[in-house]
Amino acid sequence: MGIFGSLFGSKSEDEGSSSGIPWIPLNSVDQLNSIKEASKARPQVIFKHSTSCGISRMVLNMFKSSYGLEDGQMDLYFLDLLANRDVSNAVASEFGVMHQSPQLLIVKNGVVVIHDSHGAISDIKLEQYV
Repeated sequence: MGIFGSLFGSKSEDEGSSSGIPWIPLNSVDQLNSIKEASKARPQVIFKHSTSCGISRMVLNMFKSSYGLEDGQMDLYFLDLLANRDVSNAVASEFGVMHQSPQLLIVKNGVVVIHDSHGAISDIKLEQYV
């Protein structure tokens, strides 16, 4: 892999798997009600990722490398924007957060308590929201 491949990650890699993160695919608008309900018991994370964007891939790789939660502390949903544009639009509408990519949202008690996009995602410390 060349220098750019090592910085931005290989496009052929499976974006949401083999990362040590217990991703749950977010691919249905119907899942949003479940996310809101589950957020009453523990925080829910939505990671919106564009599989065709090098910046999004770089941010995802940074997120993966800094992830340190124990199993069961949060549920983490992975949203492939290109494959699920309707779900992304529904997330923006349901939670009142303007769409950006990449983007991370943390939902507690049915509402987004923090969200950010691009490089600022790495400033969000998941441990603070457990």
